[in-house]
Amino acid sequence: MLPRYGLPLYMAGAAAARTGDEMSGPALLLVGIAVTDSASTGSALLSGIMISAAIGGPVFGAMLDRSATPGRLLTGALAAYSAVLLAILLSLGHLPLPVVIATAVFGGLLGPALAGGWTSQLPHLVAPAQLPRANALDAMTYNLASLAGPALAGAVAILAGAKAGVVAAVALIVLALPAAWALPKSPVTPRQGHKTSVVTDLAAGFIAIVRARPLARATVTSVFSYIGVGMLVTCSPLLGEKALGTTNSGTFLLAALAAASLAANALVAKHPDVLRPDTTVLASTLLLAAAFLLAATVSPAPLFVAMTLAGAGAGPQLTALFAVRHREAPERLRGQIFTTGASLKITGYAIGAGIGGPIATWSLSGSLIAAAGFEVLAALTFMILTAAGRGQGTRSPHGTASPQEQGAAVLPGERVDHIAHERGDDPSEASKGL
Repeated sequence: MLPRYGLPLYMAGAAAARTGDEMSGPALLLVGIAVTDSASTGSALLSGIMISAAIGGPVFGAMLDRSATPGRLLTGALAAYSAVLLAILLSLGHLPLPVVIATAVFGGLLGPALAGGWTSQLPHLVAPAQLPRANALDAMTYNLASLAGPALAGAVAILAGAKAGVVAAVALIVLALPAAWALPKSPVTPRQGHKTSVVTDLAAGFIAIVRARPLARATVTSVFSYIGVGMLVTCSPLLGEKALGTTNSGTFLLAALAAASLAANALVAKHPDVLRPDTTVLASTLLLAAAFLLAATVSPAPLFVAMTLAGAGAGPQLTALFAVRHREAPERLRGQIFTTGASLKITGYAIGAGIGGPIATWSLSGSLIAAAGFEVLAALTFMILTAAGRGQGTRSPHGTASPQEQGAAVLPGERVDHIAHERGDDPSEASKGL
């Protein structure tokens, strides 16, 4: 860790970048409608900036892992994303719409950098013993961003116009540039980082996700779970209209969800060793399923209770997912695994948002029940992958399960020592291989 780079600077930068990211989508939606007087234009811009994340995430992650100065690369991605937002704002209404949407798709390639690109650097900033708490605090910045971003986009649009919302999102991302630039250098030497091609590194990253059973299990579970979350968000305006009288009231429901997520992660940050990450991924998914079923009643009081329950599930789920990634990801592939995971979740969210609306026009309750069904599917997937992996993990010489099989929160250094112990190697030498 650099002497003058501390966790508060990281949190400030990550929070600003993520809030700007969460603000940019709703701001583009509003500016598209305002400039062209067409809801389809706003929807197309929002979809365009999300749909390419599945491609951009793995590629950017591979580049991040290969860079000796990942902070400089992250700074470039943030600056480029800001430039794309400004380009969309200046060209909308002046250039053909397909060109503007193509610009949004290009910007979406950089979207995962605003999320996973930061989190992958966290182990370089704190000691291993401090990682669980730092991990929970990091997840809180996501909750804060999801709470403040859409609200800021709406408030700025009301006060100063839709275009000002995009400018404000750009300003927040720009505020994060100094913190990104000052991130510590990578502990991976240039020789280690550049001895293979980008394509080889991409393949290695996906293989690492698939081969590490807890990592694959958490990744697939989170993708299915976020399909349900995307459906819920799409339904929120209709829920607000039906239960509270206006479509704008749906933002209050989402605010309740985000506030509950923030509170839950604050509790986890205070007691980081209480929850086991693998178990939390499963339990939070089941809690989300129950919350969506309760929301399907479409009554005011149950709706707010449902949103609170959903937040209590979504917040710890994110923290647990980060903990699993930190524990299982090899150092050389950490950035790619985080950005790939972020891009896959964004894709799941986009799928949910895409199918949630049409189902809701047929039946609002039916859409929420379907969202709960995806949460149940996520939980079943978790259990199936757990059962499939039994008996295949590494066993200790005494016949007991390894820490990975037990789902314990093994930190990266502890995981290296365990593997070295099984192989009879010197842990200090084994750590060089990561």
